[in-house]
Amino acid sequence: MAVRAILNTLVCRTFVFKALRFFFMQSSKLDQILGLELQRRRTEKGWSQEYLAEVTGLHRTYISQLERGLKSPSVRVLNHITNALGMTMSEFLKPVEESLSVDRQ
Repeated sequence: MAVRAILNTLVCRTFVFKALRFFFMQSSKLDQILGLELQRRRTEKGWSQEYLAEVTGLHRTYISQLERGLKSPSVRVLNHITNALGMTMSEFLKPVEESLSVDRQ
């Protein structure tokens, strides 16, 4: 009986671990794609990370972390960035969503 309980616990933990790993891998992919889109939009305007940081009130290292997919922006931060870039959040996120849907296929 004790062996069965241990096996059930291990199976449950393994399932939870795999589900969490999948969730975090998906988030990571989203952060990477979002970061690449931010970098593309910024360089399209000929802006440095320093300049984008200045016009948004964010720190340059945070902009760098966003572009490398190491951080996820909040909605408020995304709003500051897209306003600075002269676009709506939906305009900014459209190619991100398209990239994610291509990766899922």
